[in-house]
Amino acid sequence: MDALLQLGMVSELLPSEAQNTETSASEAKDYFVSRDGVKFAGTHLIIDLWDATNLGDPEHIDQVLREAAIATGATILHGHFHHFGPGSGVSGVLVLAESHVSIHTWPERDYAALDIFVCGACNPYLAIPVLKKGFQPGNIQLSEHKRGLIG
Repeated sequence: MDALLQLGMVSELLPSEAQNTETSASEAKDYFVSRDGVKFAGTHLIIDLWDATNLGDPEHIDQVLREAAIATGATILHGHFHHFGPGSGVSGVLVLAESHVSIHTWPERDYAALDIFVCGACNPYLAIPVLKKGFQPGNIQLSEHKRGLIG
C-alpha cells in the first residue's frame, strides 16, 4: 500500500474528507445537472484532434489539460501522464473532483483522442478554446453524451 501511495495511485484522503463536513446527509447537495427540462449526471465530450501539434511532449500536454480543466470550472485532484518514448505518444489523465480529463496521442499521425467528463456546474465546452490554442488542430471532431440521464 505504501508503494502505491508514493506513486500517487491510491489516496487515503477522500475528497469528501477535504470538503465541508458541516452539511448533514439530509442537506447533501445534488450534483446532477438540470438543463432544458432534462436531468443528468454530467456532460461527457469525446474529442478528436487532427493535424495537431505538441502531441509528444508530456509537460506541454499536462499544462494544456490543466488549463482546460480549470477553464471548465473543475477542481483538479491528481494528474498522471506517461510518455512512450522519443517520437512516441502520451497517455494521461487528470482526475477531477467533478470526474476526469484524459488524452491519448499519436504524434506520428498528428492525432489526439481526448475525453472530458464533468458534472455539476462545470461546462466542458469552455475547454475547447484552450485545446485549440495548445494543440493547434486543423480539424476537431466532437460528440457529446449526457451521462446518468434521468429524463
